[in-house]
Amino acid sequence: MKLILTAAVDNLGVAGDVVEVKDGYGRNYLVPRGFAIRWTRGGEKQIDGIKRSRDAREIRGLDHAQEVREQIENLTVELPVRAGDTGKLFGAVTAADVAGAIKKSGGPSIDKRSVEISKPIKNLGTHTVGVKLHEAVTAHVALAVVSQG
Repeated sequence: MKLILTAAVDNLGVAGDVVEVKDGYGRNYLVPRGFAIRWTRGGEKQIDGIKRSRDAREIRGLDHAQEVREQIENLTVELPVRAGDTGKLFGAVTAADVAGAIKKSGGPSIDKRSVEISKPIKNLGTHTVGVKLHEAVTAHVALAVVSQG
């Protein structure tokens, strides 16, 4: 089965790649989860759009990753959440929440899949979260989880 990847898949490729996979893997896993679309002649035109958007978000090299790391680490990232009287959250902080808080604090737009939360954040306070920008560069963000309201 020939597919066009719409997201990065480990050991397969990145968004915009045309890959050949077994029918069951594509039909039962990649396509239903939105990681890929079926290859068609019209789909070839979508590849250009996917690659352009990926290039706009992508970290360009080690030097650029280090610049972005300094920019992220100098931010004060505050994330307002719903919490009880004891400081316990209703739910947990997700990677998407962290990525949105970084963007809202004036930082660059980062992919939620690059956010690394070592243990679930379920209490108010300051927590350290990693953001993998490059294979060799990880930024550590001090995330202040505060009560909403």
